[in-house]
Amino acid sequence: VRDFSREFLAESAKLWFLAGPAIFTSICQYSLGAVTQVFAGHVGTLELAAVSVENSVIAGFSLGTMMGMGSALETLCGQAYGAGQLDMLGVYLQRSWVILLATSSLLSLMYIFAAPFLLLIGQTASISRAAGVFSIWMLPQLFAYAMNSPMAKFLQAQSKMAVMAGIAAAALAFHAAFSWLLMLKLGWGLAGAAVVLNASWWFINASQLVYIVGGSCGRAWSGFTWKAFHNLWGFVRLSLASAVMVCLEIWYFMVLILFAGYLKDAEVAVAALSICMNILGWTIMAAFGMNAAISVRISNELGAGHPRTAKFALIVSVISAFMVGVALALVLIFTKEYYPSLFSNNLAVKQVVTDMTSLLALCIVINNVQPVLSGVAIGAGWKAAVAYVNIGCYYLFGIPLGLILGYKFHMGITGIWLGMMAGTVVQTLVLYWIIYRTNWNKEVIIIHYKLFCYSAATYVHALKLLR
Repeated sequence: VRDFSREFLAESAKLWFLAGPAIFTSICQYSLGAVTQVFAGHVGTLELAAVSVENSVIAGFSLGTMMGMGSALETLCGQAYGAGQLDMLGVYLQRSWVILLATSSLLSLMYIFAAPFLLLIGQTASISRAAGVFSIWMLPQLFAYAMNSPMAKFLQAQSKMAVMAGIAAAALAFHAAFSWLLMLKLGWGLAGAAVVLNASWWFINASQLVYIVGGSCGRAWSGFTWKAFHNLWGFVRLSLASAVMVCLEIWYFMVLILFAGYLKDAEVAVAALSICMNILGWTIMAAFGMNAAISVRISNELGAGHPRTAKFALIVSVISAFMVGVALALVLIFTKEYYPSLFSNNLAVKQVVTDMTSLLALCIVINNVQPVLSGVAIGAGWKAAVAYVNIGCYYLFGIPLGLILGYKFHMGITGIWLGMMAGTVVQTLVLYWIIYRTNWNKEVIIIHYKLFCYSAATYVHALKLLR
């Protein structure tokens, strides 16, 4: 017991050294959009609904794509760093930039034609028009996502979380102050929201880029190179596999916002649900920070040939994430009569949010553990398998069950949400089963076979590392 406790505390220290700044960074960056929604709620109910739909559907789709494709670097950079192949990190970063910027150019059509797209999928005319205009104004943010996601994974692989946290904190302070000034004080409304949100994301990008090219990353950045254009198709395939896995998770809860738009009194339903999703997103940032940390720990340890350490890191991270989720859920339950007023002045919206607090708290606990298991999959490079799991659990089970409960049994938003939570529970259990049956020694051999040019000597090298 003493040995386990000592090892648990030692691994917890390593994990939280990475997770603490990662959680703080995730919360700050997520808060950019969340703060915009808070101020939009004080401008008007339609403005809140418009920002929520743009943030959840249009920008959410794009962010999911960028994060998903960028997560290929979590596997590649993390494993290369663990194996000592630092020179490849900068090449991977630039290769990802090329692919994500090209993808952003294609996704820009979704921003330009957001209004007719939202009408097509059933949103009301008033929400579609307002969200469509706001989407066009948010085009600069799309390309900011393409630059930011690879840089974040590049820095995470080297455990440079503190730098990211400092930049994100400065951006959030700037964002909150100027959002209040432009949106409320000067009365610019949604136009002010777009100006500040775009500027905040590009401030983060510029700061991180200066840090990277300024020589602070050592051998990991040796300058721009034409190698970034080599083997692009192979990198695209890995990026697409990563995108499918991550996007299926991110888009899952965006479906809730869409279905809320089909209910009676759509503006109140969308506004109330967007507040719940806003809070859920804030709390999940703790899990996403843990996701980033465990992905780094798993990929580094497997790359270095330490399978037992990787497995123990997984155990510590799951326990830590569960405890954090329970603590956050309790805070929400104890303050359910007060926190809705922070997001809206509308009495109907506030009452719906209060009524859904218990369901939201349960969702927080479940969704705090699930991203950690996904982080293990990212670190180990199992993206394709997890993508199939997500399709089955989320889209073939969770959403149909939610629609049956919501519409057939007339449970409304609560029924839709319960069904989708059931999908998340099943997905979490399946991931746990996959991880439980994993042969970690075999994973080390596979990773080193890939890292060291697929040669016969690699197999011998991997076996030596396991001794």
